[in-house]
Amino acid sequence: QVQFVESGGGLVQAGGSLRLSCAASLNIFSINAIGWHRQAPGKQRELVASISRGGMSTYADSVKGRFTISRDIGKNTVFLQMNSLKPEDTAVYYCGAKYYAGDGYDSWGQGTQVTVSS
Repeated sequence: QVQFVESGGGLVQAGGSLRLSCAASLNIFSINAIGWHRQAPGKQRELVASISRGGMSTYADSVKGRFTISRDIGKNTVFLQMNSLKPEDTAVYYCGAKYYAGDGYDSWGQGTQVTVSS
């Protein structure tokens, strides 16, 4: 099973940008899909963006046009570029793996905190 380490979070003003990194312990091309999720206090973890083994990406409506997911297969790393950040983007961001199509995500990392000030 893959292990993930997230990094790149921090404190940023509204309208600013951050780039999150998700370093995987194995070849990410062997994983069906990798997704970025976020969880705000008192709320369920929600899928923000995902990228499939074939390179197809998905985005939550709330971040569409502002966030971009990408990957560096050689470095076993998935990125989440976050632009035009809003206070409602404040959450802990996690990387997870979907091992089978139709299943949920698993193998969560420790997460990285993103705080957007107004």
